[in-house]
Amino acid sequence: MANAKSNLVLIGMPGVGKSTIGVLLAKRLGRYFLDTDVLIQVAHDKSLQELIETNGMDGFCQIEQDYVTCIDIKNAVIATGGSVVYYDSSMRALKADGVIVYLQLPLAALEKRLGDLNQRGVVLEPGQTLAALYAKRTPLYEQWADITVDLSGLNHDESVESILRMLEF
Repeated sequence: MANAKSNLVLIGMPGVGKSTIGVLLAKRLGRYFLDTDVLIQVAHDKSLQELIETNGMDGFCQIEQDYVTCIDIKNAVIATGGSVVYYDSSMRALKADGVIVYLQLPLAALEKRLGDLNQRGVVLEPGQTLAALYAKRTPLYEQWADITVDLSGLNHDESVESILRMLEF
């Protein structure tokens, strides 16, 4: 996929491997790597979970939106927080100079990978289950994706290879 857009933007559910795969992909392509969750944590000197507890779900999403819409980087692999798709302004900003790659895993695979969602800094509505979160976010990931990569049964290196094949690198 010869593309004038310089960034690769990874979106998907918590636990799908955006950060880990993003680092490997950036190394393979000789690009910068930016994890928006880490950017926010460093800027606020708090974990994602602390930010959610302090600011509430909506407040945290506003913080995430503020940071994501201000990203100005080229030739990077950007791993986003799973909730970034809730805001069109964030996604338009990422898509302006980025190919959006949706890293997809079935719900059952995510359930095996994830421990306590409340300890991971996942944006959840009160009482919301992983299945409900999956059902809410999946259409948004699909809406914004330029490319969808099914990671079922793949290890991290195989995931990188699959992404590169789909991007025609």
